[in-house]
Amino acid sequence: MTIDKDRTATLYIVATPIGNLEDITLRALRVLKEVDLIAAEDTRHTRKLLAHYQINTPLISYHAHNQASRGPELIRRLESGQSIALVSDAGTPGFSDPGADLAALAWEAGLKVEAVPGPAAGVAALSMSGFKGDVVFVGFLPRSEGKRLRFFRELARENRVLIFYESPRRLPRTLLELAQAMPDRQVLVVRELTKKFEESWRGPLPEIAARLAGMEIRGECTLVLSCPQELPQAAAPDLEARLIAAAQASGLTGRRLADQAAAELKLPRRRVYQAYLDLKAQGKLN
Repeated sequence: MTIDKDRTATLYIVATPIGNLEDITLRALRVLKEVDLIAAEDTRHTRKLLAHYQINTPLISYHAHNQASRGPELIRRLESGQSIALVSDAGTPGFSDPGADLAALAWEAGLKVEAVPGPAAGVAALSMSGFKGDVVFVGFLPRSEGKRLRFFRELARENRVLIFYESPRRLPRTLLELAQAMPDRQVLVVRELTKKFEESWRGPLPEIAARLAGMEIRGECTLVLSCPQELPQAAAPDLEARLIAAAQASGLTGRRLADQAAAELKLPRRRVYQAYLDLKAQGKLN
């Protein structure tokens, strides 16, 4: 079926390859050929894809720095009867990029919006992970240390699978912080997903964080964290002894003591805090 030029103009949200140019659907290729205009995050990047498939549709830029003016312009074009394909540099538009804003403008204007589904880094990594459970797409993480650490403490209460995007420069630090906040999870780390030098690591968060701590990572990274899991049980006397020693050394009590001990022992905070409460009930801790 081809696009009927006489029907209502449509904004097509078109997924394009993450890295491997073969990862594009036949429908996406047809839509890119037949629309009046392609709105691209980076026209230089998209032009390589179009040249590969000999597509000559006109291109226009639409990105975070020009969306305030370009968004209304694209809506006017749609209202005049043109059909437009929206693409990002990689994967599906609308995930952590201004594509969501353009889709919202189109809906608010009463225009037709259609998805042309395909690659998405988070979904692709999830399919590789083997992790079961409901899923939360987190996307990109806060950059400031304070906001990020508070965010991780809040996420530690989440019982679903978590999906993150992270830059290679920040990856080692992020893994270490995640390991402290959520030592009871498994993680899959994939770099350069679908590309020639794709590489992945999977295992307990503390183990993978330690393994990648001194490694130079290149390429964008996708992380998938499993639901919380029961860790191997440490002997109760050993945990109690460590808690008592930590209390004597730090002078901390209550949740502050449990949080510190949990991070050091790489154990779930709720388990360590329960051990603290047991010791307090026995009169061994304040």
